[in-house]
Amino acid sequence: MGGHGTIEYRIDRRSGVSTYLQIVQQTKQALRLGLLEPGDKLPTAREVVEATAINPNTVLKAYRELEREGLVEARRGLGTFVRKTLGNAAAATPADSPLKAELTDWVGRARAGGLERDDVAALFGSVLDEIFPKGDQ
Repeated sequence: MGGHGTIEYRIDRRSGVSTYLQIVQQTKQALRLGLLEPGDKLPTAREVVEATAINPNTVLKAYRELEREGLVEARRGLGTFVRKTLGNAAAATPADSPLKAELTDWVGRARAGGLERDDVAALFGSVLDEIFPKGDQ
């Protein structure tokens, strides 16, 4: 794809995960996958509020957390910008890696088998929890 990325937050109110944490996690995932790269601008709090109808303070809290971890930086009057990527995602799992192809294939089979998006996410989440126990994220 190339070029600078942006992110659209998808808030799942039934997931049991706080909205603030969902924003932090989705940002980190985008960084890991290389969807966001250094220099990319995160949506403004207002844009996130318009897209998700969550509290602006929640968005700002999530952005402050990301800033505290050194992943983004707020530039007064300009917005919040990505400072660094996570891991060596670009090297380890490029978007066209065999792993992505296998996962795409797997998700396709799950969908063909009648699973809904949430079912697939739950299944994937349960496997992730087995392989990456909650303590060592």
